[in-house]
Amino acid sequence: MSLRAQLTDAMKEAMKAKDAKRLATVRLILAALKDRDIAARTETSKDLVGDDDILTLLAKMIKQREESAAVYRQGGRPELAENEEAEIAVIRTFMPAQMDEAAMKDAVAGTIAEVGAASIKDMGKVMAMLKERYAGQMDFSKASAATKDALSGK
Repeated sequence: MSLRAQLTDAMKEAMKAKDAKRLATVRLILAALKDRDIAARTETSKDLVGDDDILTLLAKMIKQREESAAVYRQGGRPELAENEEAEIAVIRTFMPAQMDEAAMKDAVAGTIAEVGAASIKDMGKVMAMLKERYAGQMDFSKASAATKDALSGK
């Protein structure tokens, strides 16, 4: 089942269960997805974005909410931070399991060896391959730092 179908089913289930918070979050995801579909549309192609793009969108939504929650906590608004964290929990249910630190470093090392990267100049190739293979499964800011360390010999 595609991720898009899972989202639609989750919206229907949340409606039936009268789960207002989950319903609102799933609707936010679907609205963002529709915006992405419209942006990707061209005169020759009416294709919808694929699961990889949806995972990227979900990761971006999680990052935005994490930043918002941190700002709310600093501003003394814990109830708003809790709302953001509740949305993060719902969004994560649609994401594949996140890699732990060791698995991420193994993936980075394997990709570096496969690409034949020898210096920091090859970092773009490595990151492109990682994003293609592990979309939604790893934090790419941490993967970028690990790749940089591995290529610079640290």
